[in-house]
Amino acid sequence: MKDFEKRVGQFLEKRRAEDNFRSLQNYAHLIDLSSNDYIGLARSGTLYQLAEEKYRKEIHKHNKNGATGSRLISGHTTLFSTIEKEIAHFHQQESALIFNSGYVANVGLISCVARKNDRIIYDELIHASMHDGMRMSKAASFSFKHNDLHDLEQQLSNGNGQQFVLVESLYSMDGDEAPLKEMAKICAKYDALMIVDEAHAIGVKGLEGRGLVYHYGIQAQCLATVVTYGKAMGCHGAAVLGPAWLKAYLINFCRSFIFSTAMPLQSLCTIQAAYDLLPSQESARIKLQNLIYFFNQKMVELCNLYSELEYLKGTNPIQILIFPDNKRIKQLASRLQGDGFNVRAILSPTVPIGKERIRICLHAFNSENEIDTFINSLNRQMKKLTL
Repeated sequence: MKDFEKRVGQFLEKRRAEDNFRSLQNYAHLIDLSSNDYIGLARSGTLYQLAEEKYRKEIHKHNKNGATGSRLISGHTTLFSTIEKEIAHFHQQESALIFNSGYVANVGLISCVARKNDRIIYDELIHASMHDGMRMSKAASFSFKHNDLHDLEQQLSNGNGQQFVLVESLYSMDGDEAPLKEMAKICAKYDALMIVDEAHAIGVKGLEGRGLVYHYGIQAQCLATVVTYGKAMGCHGAAVLGPAWLKAYLINFCRSFIFSTAMPLQSLCTIQAAYDLLPSQESARIKLQNLIYFFNQKMVELCNLYSELEYLKGTNPIQILIFPDNKRIKQLASRLQGDGFNVRAILSPTVPIGKERIRICLHAFNSENEIDTFINSLNRQMKKLTL
């Protein structure tokens, strides 16, 4: 034990020396410019009340708090089947299979469908969960430059056998969207199977928050779409959408589904309630879009004052401010937190060296006054850092 403790200590010391040591902290008292609760459903009393009503109607049929086992053993209920049909109908997909989280869904899906001798072509900015799924799949993997259609096609043209293309519809690190329609055409040309992670688009993008795969009408051109519920939908869990035969395959071969205890009733009822509420959240989505436009204007004005700041202006809730160097970006984030704003520094190697950033998430419940105050705080702290 002592030798292992020493080895662990060396890893931790290396993290501290690199200014990349993580710890758990509670920022609930700060103005939220960090969470993924884009349209405010996580804090919605209406969602809580509706989920509670559904739970009370269902509990007498189940009479147990936990699921008691995996869905293949003792955890499956008719409510799972009902909700999965509703999810598939909402997204205009043939089937849906619920997973315990987006991470579990991505790891299980990718490691299951891609096998040895297959090739995976992935956008360089995809989620860590997709990377972990690739490693477990034993397929060869190759990155292409972010949202670069030419590079994507070049990678596909170099391969043979079954190829998979992994992308996000709305990226968590740059806050931009993938050119999904064009990518779908390229995939069809090379008979490649596209998997789209819609984690940050669901609830925010597309008609009634159905996401960008639905918005572009490319459901049938994707092998799978992964939708997650812990962000704009304000609850927990995920689902893999796709053809019925894919669902059957996952039930039989996806280890993260087969060997995970099923979701409890409370979580299922909250997912169903969130879907019930999504169509009625158009005013929140409009308010969010107006706030993004307001933020764009203010941030462009500020960044003109500081040559070191690079602002990735965008029309999505995720806004990116690049200020290179782990130490400086941590210092800036810490000072903004001291001024009452919950923002986080994203450090290398999570992002490339020289692209360290503050990731700002806007929400329908934020106000223009909060944005003004944040911009003033950022201006004040930048003056101190650049003196």
